[in-house]
Amino acid sequence: MNYAELTAAIEDYTQNTFTADELATFVKQAEQRIYNSIQFAYLRKNVTGITTQNVKYLSAPLDFLSVYSLAVINSNGEYTYLTNKDVNFIREVYPNPNATGLPKYYAIFGPTVTSIEVTNELSFILGPMPDQAYEVELHYYYYPTSIVESGTSWLGENFDSVLLYGSLVEAYTFMKGEPDMMATYDNKYKEALMLAKQLGDGKQRGDMYRDGQVKYPVK
Repeated sequence: MNYAELTAAIEDYTQNTFTADELATFVKQAEQRIYNSIQFAYLRKNVTGITTQNVKYLSAPLDFLSVYSLAVINSNGEYTYLTNKDVNFIREVYPNPNATGLPKYYAIFGPTVTSIEVTNELSFILGPMPDQAYEVELHYYYYPTSIVESGTSWLGENFDSVLLYGSLVEAYTFMKGEPDMMATYDNKYKEALMLAKQLGDGKQRGDMYRDGQVKYPVK
């Protein structure tokens, strides 16, 4: 289901017409609810970067939301996965702010501060401070481009039911619709969300070799 088909379905189901901005808001709100309810594999992104010698801060990507893993790679290509801690922990373990070495810990420090402004880009603090430039690899959670802007999306192509009913809940809430129809749309959304969750939080996190085939008792 592409965006044109989705918006047409919203108006057909609700028997109402909306402005382009209203439809975009319904869909984006539904996407945000879904993306924060299910950890689909396509919500992961991988980037590499370089630390700066004697600089304990590392900037996060602009679309960064949360970390799956952060690793430092030495000159031999060996990965060291850093342990996520609180900023206070790093300050306590390395009370000397000039302590350097191969980083072992990281924490989300806050917005990146430049000489000109405080940006919307988050940053990490590393402990200890890198004693040289290391390659780093970050796996992180992000919001993909909305179907509103792209016209198509992974969610629209692979699990359009949850996107449709999530958008209908938003649209019908906006309309202040009848409670019985609101309950119907909400229940259909929850049903679709549960099926999508089986994929994102279940099937995409295992395989038959490790977990065996899914079996249901036969009576």
